[in-house]
Amino acid sequence: MTAVPAPAAPAATSFLKRVGRYFYQHPNQALVLLLLLPMLWLLVFYVGSLSALLAQSFFSLDDFTGRIVRQFTLRTYQGMFSDPSNLDIFVRTLSMAAAVTVTSAVLAFPLAYYMARYARGRVRGILYLAVLLPLWSSYLVRVYTWKIILAQEGIITWFFNTLGLGAVLDWVLGLPMIGGPSLSFSLLGMFFVFVYIWLPYMILPINAALERVPKSLIEASSDLGARPGYTFRRVILPLAFPGVVAGSIFTFSLTLGDYIIPRVIGDSSYFVGMAVYAQQGTSGNIPLAAALTVVPIIIMIGYLLVARRLGAFDAL
Repeated sequence: MTAVPAPAAPAATSFLKRVGRYFYQHPNQALVLLLLLPMLWLLVFYVGSLSALLAQSFFSLDDFTGRIVRQFTLRTYQGMFSDPSNLDIFVRTLSMAAAVTVTSAVLAFPLAYYMARYARGRVRGILYLAVLLPLWSSYLVRVYTWKIILAQEGIITWFFNTLGLGAVLDWVLGLPMIGGPSLSFSLLGMFFVFVYIWLPYMILPINAALERVPKSLIEASSDLGARPGYTFRRVILPLAFPGVVAGSIFTFSLTLGDYIIPRVIGDSSYFVGMAVYAQQGTSGNIPLAAALTVVPIIIMIGYLLVARRLGAFDAL
């Protein structure tokens, strides 16, 4: 009986095997191929847009015709830094971003510490859910909800009046720089909303950093006679500090560039995001809007370099 020869493997299957064998033997080329499309996307749509923005900032606006003069000049930057109102915008924005970052770190650390060191089982899951649940709702819904809460007819004003502390609230709202007609039209109310919106982005990196702290180091510190406070200051806090810096990257940068919260909450004081929106929208001064945007980008580049030296990227 004559044996029937096995069918030859299809050419396509053989080709795929050779390609797979090649990339298995050359992992660097496989990595380049995997990253090629994402890197092209970043280069075209991210780096390309930033480059176009930077180029626009070196143009100027003709005072007579209102058209953009596409010639290299530092006139836009000169006018931006010579205008005291623009300097006030930068100082106001940086102050708010710094205050939100510090407050978020102070509020987030105890909760993150409890979640990482003591919470177990269902309590741990509930705490994680409480931190993440606000992120599941719309950003705009949360902001406008806080506008209602902080309004003159809101629950906070009602609470103070019910306790007979309405005069205290009026005194706080009467403070210069941070007060206003109500909390929803004050920098203080804007500060509360910023902290609420960005607080989860501070809790999660700190919690991740605290979970990486080896329990053996804490036990060794205790065995050597260190008090709990000393162990916290000299062992736990230094190891968790990169997580604090990592969280501050989110809170600082997001506050620095946000323009929705300052438009919905607070008085008419301009922040960088609002100024950029107004210049490119209402005024049509694209070069000035681009120049205003370049300043926080430079600030964040410096901030990220410092954060990298402090080991923040390892806690992300």
